[in-house]
Amino acid sequence: MSAPVRVWLNRTYAENVFFIDLLRSAPQQVEVYATHVDPDSPVLAAADFGALEPDGLSPEAYLEFALEFCARNRIDVFLPRLNQLAISLHRLEFEEIGTALVCPSAAAIAVFESKADGYAAMDAIGLPTPLWRHVRTADELLAAVGEIEATGGQACLKPANGAGGEGFRMLTREPFSLRRLAGFVDASVQLDLVVAALDAAEEPADLLVMPYLRGPEVSVDCLTSPEGPLLTALGRTKSGRRRGFTADPVYLEPARRLVEEFGVGYLSNVQFRHDADGRPVVLDVNTRPSGGLHQLRLCGLNLPWAAVELALGGTPRLLPTAELVLRDYTLVATAQPVLPHRATAPLATRTAELEPA
Repeated sequence: MSAPVRVWLNRTYAENVFFIDLLRSAPQQVEVYATHVDPDSPVLAAADFGALEPDGLSPEAYLEFALEFCARNRIDVFLPRLNQLAISLHRLEFEEIGTALVCPSAAAIAVFESKADGYAAMDAIGLPTPLWRHVRTADELLAAVGEIEATGGQACLKPANGAGGEGFRMLTREPFSLRRLAGFVDASVQLDLVVAALDAAEEPADLLVMPYLRGPEVSVDCLTSPEGPLLTALGRTKSGRRRGFTADPVYLEPARRLVEEFGVGYLSNVQFRHDADGRPVVLDVNTRPSGGLHQLRLCGLNLPWAAVELALGGTPRLLPTAELVLRDYTLVATAQPVLPHRATAPLATRTAELEPA
C-alpha cells in the first residue's frame, strides 16, 4: 500500500470542510493537515491533523513558518490561501523540501491582488468587464457616482483589495432616517457620509466604484494545468435559493481566455454578473478555489483531488463536459463538530500547540 499523500490547507474558510471530504474520497489515501488562528474553526476538527498557527506575522515571517511546517510534517502538497503571493514567489524553496504548491504563479496572482489592476489587465485584452472607476478622493468618488447615475445605474463601492464581499456598500443619496433602524441591517451607506470620511482621511483611499450588477450570478470554477491550458471549467448559477450548473460558452469562454492569458494555474474562480443590457461581465477573479467548489461533486467532478494529482505530476481523469450531470439544487446548512473550546489538535500527537517559527 502506498504512503498517504499529505495535504496542507492553511487558514482556510469554514466551508472547506467539504473540500476536505472530497480529498478523502480520492482513490489514493490522503492525510489532511489544517491550520488556523481560530481554535473553533471547523476545518481543524475536520482535518486528520489540525493545529493553531501563529497570528500577526508579516508575509516574510509567515513564509518561514510555512517552510518549516512543510519540512517538519513532510507535506507533499500545500494549498495556500493566506499569503498566497509571498508563498508562490518562493515555489522553488518548497519544491526543494519536497512540497508541491497548488496555486498559480506569482505573476498571475499579482495581476489580481488589486481589483483595479485586475480590471485594467482584463480591459487590455478585451475581456468583458463592468464600468469601473478607481477612486482615492472625495472628488473622484463624486465624479464616478455621477457618471454611473447618468446611465441609470446605482453606484456601489468596495475596497480595491479585499476578498469576497468584504467592504461592499451600496451608495445612496437618501438622508438617514429612523426607517433605517427598522428591519434588518442592509449594505447601503449615505454618499455624504463617505464623502466626509474621504475628506477627513489622512491618506488617499483605495476604492472601486461601479454600478450595482444584478443577478443571476454565475461562478465559474476552473482547473488549469500549471503551464496554462484549461483542463475543465463549469459554472454555478445563483438566483435566490435556487442553484444550478451551466456550461454555456458565454461564461466558459471568457473564463478560459482569462486563465490561459494570465497563466492562472491550478484551481481558480471567475465570477460573472450581468450589466444593464444583460451582458455577462467579469465581477471578480479568485486565484484560489472558491468556497463553493465542493458543489461540483453533484455533477461528477472532484477538482480538489484533480489539482493534487496535477501537483504530483499526474494526469487527472476528468469527465467531458457533455457527460456531466447538470441539475438544479439548493444548499442546506448542517452541523459541523469543532474541537473543545480553546483547544487545538496538534500535529502527530494532538497534544501540543504550534508556536511561531
